[in-house]
Amino acid sequence: MKLVLFDCDGTLVDSAQLIHEVMARTFVEFKHKRPNIASTKSIIGLTLDIAIARMLGRQHVDDEALAMMAHYKAIYSDVRDEPGMDTPLFDGIQRLIDTLVTRNDELLIGAVTGKSRRGLTQILDMYGFTPHFVVSRTADDCPSKPHPAMVTECCEQTGVSAHDTIVIGDAIYDMQMAKAAGATAIGVSWGYANIEDLLASGADAIAHHPNDLLSHIV
Repeated sequence: MKLVLFDCDGTLVDSAQLIHEVMARTFVEFKHKRPNIASTKSIIGLTLDIAIARMLGRQHVDDEALAMMAHYKAIYSDVRDEPGMDTPLFDGIQRLIDTLVTRNDELLIGAVTGKSRRGLTQILDMYGFTPHFVVSRTADDCPSKPHPAMVTECCEQTGVSAHDTIVIGDAIYDMQMAKAAGATAIGVSWGYANIEDLLASGADAIAHHPNDLLSHIV
């Protein structure tokens, strides 16, 4: 049995525009310069408090970062509901999940994400993935990536060893987390990090389209 763990933002769904807009409004609310989207993309995958601290150029999460995190969470739903703030699946993801589901006798599917539990549930419910993702860990459950806990806890819950686990993500934090846990790390090129950084962070391979992932999974 294999365990396939997907990152969410930048891997399953294209959420950069929404995340950036919420982040930008939060920074402006706290009298900071509106960040550019490249800065926002660089922290997608981290838990929100650490992400904000890094964007502020701070080594540690302080009271202001925590206050900004609270504001981000408070306005997120309203911004998400505005026109143009959709979080679509990347092209080919639906077909990939549909294919993997037919192999449920040989593999399990899960999610490891810096999103909140509520945020992940919203995405999985939106696209009908909830019944297929048998295990997941979020920012509400574990330390931020690249700490390996998200992966190791999913392995413990399913009884699948890290050696038989594949982590699929678009961020360097995903690759670092996978390697720290002893799992295979597959980077995707359609997300928010560049290929060179993914490889330097430990990616065992790079997929350029969801179809490419099948050869690494089955």
